[in-house]
Amino acid sequence: MRFRVLCIPAIVAVALVAGGCSSTSSPETRAEDPASVEQVSGADVARITLSSDAARRLDIQTVPVRTFGRDPRGGELLIPYAAVLYDPDGATWAYTRSAPLVFERASISVERIDGDSAVLSAGPTPGTEVVTIGAAELLGTEYEVGEE
Repeated sequence: MRFRVLCIPAIVAVALVAGGCSSTSSPETRAEDPASVEQVSGADVARITLSSDAARRLDIQTVPVRTFGRDPRGGELLIPYAAVLYDPDGATWAYTRSAPLVFERASISVERIDGDSAVLSAGPTPGTEVVTIGAAELLGTEYEVGEE
């Protein structure tokens, strides 16, 4: 009997705390949208702008497109294979960072895969930042995968 008497106040306290944790969302109190998607004029791709919190949660990481080879004009383009995305038709893409927290899908042509790197015959210019971690999530955001 003593156990029941002690448990009742504890259960009531837990219920009150849990009830206070819930919140109703209204337009005035709605948090910043994690991402906005806008169509790029004249292109079949969109521009994705992430909130800083969304970029942190996704752990978005980028590296610059590099060149290698002996060609004095710069050689072949090189990106990490992790930056390469394939669409259902087999076309290859990479997300580039056009500004802080702003990303656009860019068409690439993969010449060959060399270990963890993709050698490109066409793609973003050297120095352009490509997404190596978080690209699949950006693709899902662009196509609104998981949206109601």
